[in-house]
Amino acid sequence: MQEIEITEKVNTRIDSYLATLLSMSRSKIAKMLKENYILVNDKEVKASYELQIGDNITILEYVEEEMSAEPEEMDLDIVYEDDDVMVVNKANGVVVHPAVGNNHGTLVNGLLFHSKNLSSVNGEFRPGIVHRIDAYTTGLLMIAKNDQAHQFLAEQLSNKTTKRKYQAIVWGVIPHDTATIDAPIGRDESDRKKMTVTSKNSKQAVTHFRVLKRFKSATLIECELETGRTHQIRVHMNYIGYPIVNDPVYGKRKLLDDSGQCLHAKTIGFVHPRTKEYMEFDSELPKCFLNIERYFEEE
Repeated sequence: MQEIEITEKVNTRIDSYLATLLSMSRSKIAKMLKENYILVNDKEVKASYELQIGDNITILEYVEEEMSAEPEEMDLDIVYEDDDVMVVNKANGVVVHPAVGNNHGTLVNGLLFHSKNLSSVNGEFRPGIVHRIDAYTTGLLMIAKNDQAHQFLAEQLSNKTTKRKYQAIVWGVIPHDTATIDAPIGRDESDRKKMTVTSKNSKQAVTHFRVLKRFKSATLIECELETGRTHQIRVHMNYIGYPIVNDPVYGKRKLLDDSGQCLHAKTIGFVHPRTKEYMEFDSELPKCFLNIERYFEEE
């Protein structure tokens, strides 16, 4: 880790300043800023941030690994496909797109093998990817097969007009039948890999949920997302004291097995980019989810 204090006026953006100081390209500095390897006063900033006297720049250790997104044959569960969109039911443990340290076996690798037509809006490592779910969250994802479809679907996500319903099993017996959690989510300052409910550098996050079934020590719920923040359901449910069962990061409860958090993206609905007709898709709960549900039923 390296720390730099701005003690005099520099009149420049952080990317230009650090590119000169560290003999790096501005694009690499911008990438490090985006991935939170560079912070100013322990906060995220954009590459265009104008440095001020008194700013403290923290540069975390950054090991750059050559990445690639290569086609790989994969058994994809394709729920729907046409010339513009796909709906894929993502399996447990599958990462959505390549990242440093994980170039292979992702959903993108499988999509590239399946189709030569994927949108390029999110760059070469995220072709077709309009939105994401965690590796150990199962369920439905929209995939765009061209840039026009991507932009149309992304606008619906931004305007909160898509329907996204999840089912989850949480620790504890929730007494209320329905509730809405409206609490902003941002990066956890004590652990940059985690998200948390915070007023600092956060974005609005709204989750609606209703109880489907109560067990002796857990509750089966349905969640509907109004916003789509990183780890939103996991963070929100932990915040109100009912963490997702089997979540290895949030909640600090015992793990029943190693299959990942008991969270499934069950339903997705959107307006088709070409026909302008509303489409909705549903998926069955996966075995890993049903096994945990059975555990609580037999308590």
